Amino acid sequence: MRLLPVLTAILVVTALYLLVLERDAVLKFAAGNSAQAVTTDKPAGADAPSVRRPDLGGTISVVALRSIAQTVDSAVILRGRTEAARQVDVRAETSGRVISEPARRGATVTEGDLLCVLDPGTRQVALDEAEARFREAELRLPEAEARLIEAEINGRAAERLNEGGFASETRVAQTAAAVEAARAGVESAKSGIQAAEAAVAAARNELGKLEIRAPFSGLLESDAAELGSLLQPGSLCATVIQLDTIKLVGFVPEIHLDRISVGAYAQARLTSGQTVVGRVTFVSRSADPATRTFRVDVEIANDNLAISDGQTAEIAIRSAGRTAHLLPQSSLTLNDDGQLGVRVIRDKKAAFAEISVVRDTAEGIWVTGLGPEADIIVVGQEYVTDGVPVAARFREPGE
Repeated sequence: MRLLPVLTAILVVTALYLLVLERDAVLKFAAGNSAQAVTTDKPAGADAPSVRRPDLGGTISVVALRSIAQTVDSAVILRGRTEAARQVDVRAETSGRVISEPARRGATVTEGDLLCVLDPGTRQVALDEAEARFREAELRLPEAEARLIEAEINGRAAERLNEGGFASETRVAQTAAAVEAARAGVESAKSGIQAAEAAVAAARNELGKLEIRAPFSGLLESDAAELGSLLQPGSLCATVIQLDTIKLVGFVPEIHLDRISVGAYAQARLTSGQTVVGRVTFVSRSADPATRTFRVDVEIANDNLAISDGQTAEIAIRSAGRTAHLLPQSSLTLNDDGQLGVRVIRDKKAAFAEISVVRDTAEGIWVTGLGPEADIIVVGQEYVTDGVPVAARFREPGE
């Protein structure tokens, strides 16, 4: 067995262990040897005075960027879709056979236009019968009122005769009972009129259900029911959608919910390349249980009906501006806990600062979490840890 490959592997593993896991100890050891060499180094000549070079103490050279926070328009970007302002499935309320020619899908309808007409059958006969009963009930009322007047006259006459001793108490009681019966007859006649009137209204309402009309102006998304079709209560007559005003629907994560408010300006780009603008009209306060996101509605004008229902859109909603730093993406790093941040220079030493990303652009990445001014290490941040002295060379922002 050859020993040279084994020894080479052991040396490589040892070197990797020292450089990766014991890097701090190796750096301190190297810094100590460097300081000792500087201290013992003297110029030629026995009588020359002793000179000490500056002790760098493990200082690491880095390139830094002096950044000043700027105010940026922080927009919330959502993926969403277009949705009709209103969409209704117009259904039948009664049963009957369709006797009207169907309107075809895509047709423009105005509020109140006929969509389906059903065969009246015997409904008109039922209405005529209810109206006849209503007139008959109205005729009973004058007769009942006349009987009440007659009973009241007889009652008063019996009481006067009883006072003069010419009528008995029995006759007075009989006339009083007749008055009460006449009054009941009047109330019964009035109840009959009300019942007949209700029957007439029900018959007219049933006739009104035979004509199914558009609830608002819009477009037919489906054909109306075909001529001769039998509709039952709940059967579909037609589907009407309104597109002259359309909604953009998106879903915002809960971490950005407080950045969106009703009335905020919004801009969207459709898959066709068209750009539209509008205002936020609704922000849900109840999260979707599956995605933990909140619905946001943006209302836009669509007078020419160029935008259809269900198109994909990328929505940018304007939120309050905030101060942020524009940094190169290469300056970002992670600490030992996996937090995203940058290395900054404080008191000539490296330090980790956690940041939050606002927006990613072609010029760089906008971040918050730093002060109004910060010295960010942009080259060499991966070779320093917190507290390590650094010697920084600053570059211009556009360099």
